[in-house]
Order: sequence, then C-alpha cells, then structure tokens
Amino acid sequence: MPTEPENAPPDCALSENAPPSDPPAGPPASGPGRRRALLAAGAVLAAGLGATVGELARGGSLFGGSTGSGGSPAGAPPAEAAIPFHGARQSGLTGPQLPATRLLAFDLPPNSPAADRAALRTLLADWTGLLSATAAGTPPDPRLRGDDGPPRTASLVGLGPALAARLALAVPGGLAEPPAFPGDRLDPARGGGDLLLQLSAADPWTLAVLTELAGAAAHSAGVVPRWSQSGFLPPTRPGATPRNLFGFKDGTANPDEDAARQWVWGPPGPHENATVLVYRRIRMDTAAFAALPAERQEAAMGRRAADGAPLTGTAEHDEPDLYAKHPDGAYVIPATAHVRLTGPRLDGGARMLRRGYGYDDAPDDRGLLFAAFVRDTAQFTRVQSRLAERDALNPFVTHTASAVAYVLPGAPPGTVLGAQLLG
Repeated sequence: MPTEPENAPPDCALSENAPPSDPPAGPPASGPGRRRALLAAGAVLAAGLGATVGELARGGSLFGGSTGSGGSPAGAPPAEAAIPFHGARQSGLTGPQLPATRLLAFDLPPNSPAADRAALRTLLADWTGLLSATAAGTPPDPRLRGDDGPPRTASLVGLGPALAARLALAVPGGLAEPPAFPGDRLDPARGGGDLLLQLSAADPWTLAVLTELAGAAAHSAGVVPRWSQSGFLPPTRPGATPRNLFGFKDGTANPDEDAARQWVWGPPGPHENATVLVYRRIRMDTAAFAALPAERQEAAMGRRAADGAPLTGTAEHDEPDLYAKHPDGAYVIPATAHVRLTGPRLDGGARMLRRGYGYDDAPDDRGLLFAAFVRDTAQFTRVQSRLAERDALNPFVTHTASAVAYVLPGAPPGTVLGAQLLG
C-alpha cells in the first residue's frame, strides 16, 4: 500500500486564472524610433491618469463599466474596465487573465556590456511607452483606437538567466533553468531566450497589432526574435476557474495575497514586487485521455470533472484530504493523482501562482502553456520531479519547451520598466 509523501507545492502542471495583487495607474506613450517624444508624453499622461483606475477584483472578476459621451449606446452592456499598465507590479500579473495571449522570446546579440545595457534600456523604455499608452487609450497606432475606450490589454516582461549573468544584473539567486526531467522532449528552438514578453488582450485583433508594434520596437533596439507562442482561454464567467483541454478546471488552488508574499513575490527590497516565471509548453493527448472512462479520468486528476471538487470534497475550493481512505485501505485520492503530487501540504505550504493558457497549433499538437510564478525555481523543480516520477497524467502529457525569466517589478507612474535594475 502506498504511503503518503511529506512535502510539495500547489496544483501544478496544468494552468490558472486569478492572481493576487494591486495595480496603480498612469501611462507614457511609445513607438519604435520615437522614444524621446513618447517618453515626454508619457510623463504628462502619468500625472493625469493616476487616479482613474478602480481596484481589480481577484480572479479577473471586475468588469467596471462607464459610458461617457462617447460610450456604449443605450441598452448595450457597459465597456469592461481598462487594465492600468503602471503600478508596483506588472499588469500581466495584477489584472485578470485576458482570453488571448502571445508569448514572445528574444535574444540580445552580444556586444560590449555597455552597449548591451544601453540596448536593453532603450527597448524597455520603448515597450513601457507602447504598453502604457495603449492601456491608457492613447496608443501610437490608430488600429488600437476603438469606440469603447481603451483596449483591454495586459503584459509582463522578464529577463532570462543568461542575459542577467552576461550583464551582471542584480537578479535573485534563485533564477536558474530547471534541470532535465524524465520524459522531457524539449525543443531548444521553442524555449529559452534573453527576454520574454507576454502580451494579453481581450480580442485577437488588439493582440495582433500590439505584437507587431512590440516586435518592431525590439528590431529597432537590435534584439532578434527567438520564438513565439499563441494561447487562449475558454469562455469562462468572471471569477470562475477556466478548464484545460482535458475538460477539467485548471488552477483552483492559487495563493491568496498573504501566501503569495511568502512564496511568489521577492522579499522586501529591490525584488519585492518581482517574481520568477517558469514556462513549460505541454502537449496533451486529448483524444487518448477522452477515451478513458470518466472515473479513471477523475482518479488521475484527483478532482471531479463536473465541479472541480477534490474526490474527498463537495465543492471546488475544498481542501483535498490526502489522508482519507476507502474501507479497503486505498486512498480516496490515489497516490498517483495529480492533485496529491502537487499539493501544498506536501511541500511545507509552498504555492505557485499559475496563469496558464491552452494552445492548438496542429491536430496532433495542442495542450497547455503552463506559466508558474515563484520566488525560487527550486519550488517548481520539487513539484515537477515528483510529477515526472509517477503522475497518472504522464501517459497523456509531454513537455516540449521550457523557459525561465526574472519578471521585473512594475513601473510606477513616470518610470519605465527595469529602472531599478539598470539605473
């Protein structure tokens, strides 16, 4: 009879919705080749827009609506609230998960350390201007100007371990690529990178245009593309947990703000509002999993498909009872269930913040873009080591790409991303 392990992090290897946090507001403006003028405009915008942002509800449940003279016609639903760019933390983590996303990785070709720092500083300033102006409703491209107010966008920018080491940047010591795990089939062309940019939007049109402009800014700074990956969320009511392509609610056990301060955000100091992203592209054999009887699917996951409740509970957010047994002595949540192997109780309470997306690149290549945010990559390594060894989902998932990035603190109004790091 299997015995209970003693320590490991949260529901992992499959994604989530709803982060802890609190954004402020304000914008600059930007576009490639116009940085000085746009940064000056950004300072003006930052001063005028700082007080306009309502508090974002946890889980992406805030849909503020206001209709001014140019708002929605009578009887139409109110426009959803814009997500501010400026704040202590980046909007890609403080705002609700938006349904369309694109991950973009870039490399900065080596030059002199001084030249590389200058190129990085230029790019971060240009991205700050572009993203803040778009979020504030004053984008540099008319294609991003809609009739219902600012487009709903969110973003995050991170720096890869190799670039941080090359430029001797003062990033946390826990920034490191995870080791190889049994069963990995990683494609180097789809992973890694000196810079990682995640753009999210409420609609594919906005995302496409924003991706184009961000890529142009990268090209102007001498940064070259490495890989990109699109993702999506299923239609999900505000505040609810989205489902993955296996049909299960995915990301139920994200940390609250108190737990996130301990396990996700850096300690007090220069990294307090920063974190580390561990990204994994996970191909899912949806057809083979769907062919399993429903009870075998639920046993592999450790949760019920209909409502997301653990097999030992009655509601989605009930704490799984890892010690409950059937009369015959077998665990109610099997020893190889995904929920058991990723449970915070098994790792001294350690939790990850997960904001994953589905992807569908080909009939035989669809799955999950797993994005976990941790203070130290060792948290992810402990969980994934257990999963690789005996997760019941292993016959149905293959990890095909991996990346790690130091997610910069946010940019308060009047500042740019990376200012604390680059001076």
